[in-house]
Amino acid sequence: MPTSLQATTKLHNGVEMPWFGLGVFQVEDGEEVINSVKWAIKHGYKSIDTAAIYKNEEGVGQAIKESGINREDLFVTSKLWNGDQGYESTLQAFEDTLNRLGLDYLDLYLIHWPVPSQGKYKDTWKAMEKLYKDGKIRAIGVSNFKEHHLDDLIKDAEVKPMVNQVEFHPNLTQKSLRDYCKKEGIQLEAWSPLKQGQLLDDPTLKEIADKHGKSTAQVILRWDLQSEVVTIPKSVKEHRIVENADVFDFELTSEEMAAIDGLNKDERIGPDPDEFSKV
Repeated sequence: MPTSLQATTKLHNGVEMPWFGLGVFQVEDGEEVINSVKWAIKHGYKSIDTAAIYKNEEGVGQAIKESGINREDLFVTSKLWNGDQGYESTLQAFEDTLNRLGLDYLDLYLIHWPVPSQGKYKDTWKAMEKLYKDGKIRAIGVSNFKEHHLDDLIKDAEVKPMVNQVEFHPNLTQKSLRDYCKKEGIQLEAWSPLKQGQLLDDPTLKEIADKHGKSTAQVILRWDLQSEVVTIPKSVKEHRIVENADVFDFELTSEEMAAIDGLNKDERIGPDPDEFSKV
């Protein structure tokens, strides 16, 4: 059970990944993302999650530089966009990401979407394996992969994905995918853990939050951690960044965990990974 903001989970290759981090999806490059990342680091966050398609890697890199933190004390994730899939284009896209971030290596690099209609994710994965073996990435993984995508990828892979980052919140608990990833030793990570704010007035969550003297957001994030799912909530407000991370001084009971699990509706706010093909 994670007991602090610096607590880590050990990936199947031995790399330690923080359970909790800052996501910067839809955070504007420049001052907004620089401030968000610097505030997070100032308040003890060790993990920052960005992506090429977010168009804010430069700002993330600038914030890391200005924060004064040692590079090895941070866990930095980025993701390869759909239009860059394929062997050679993945190698180039990775170098572009590193250059924008101003870093020598990444801690985690993910294939952003499977885009099955392209049929390229196996070639993409071969390039990821090369970058991993060359020591340019400490861990490699995928995002938005369902079980059958993972089955297909693992069949021909030399290195099994270490992480699968997916949409995960109380209305989309992805139980079968969680069980699959646990069996395969793949760490599940949640994007949009708060369902973009849509769950904050849920009566079940409010009742649990009131019992613990916490916010509904804090209850959801605590549920993530007790479900053994890495979580990376986004915020651009300093007080919210601090509040989101204040989830290590209480514990949900098994009954409360079950009540939150019971909110599942298999309801996505993002696209279905089988159909999403935007490049």
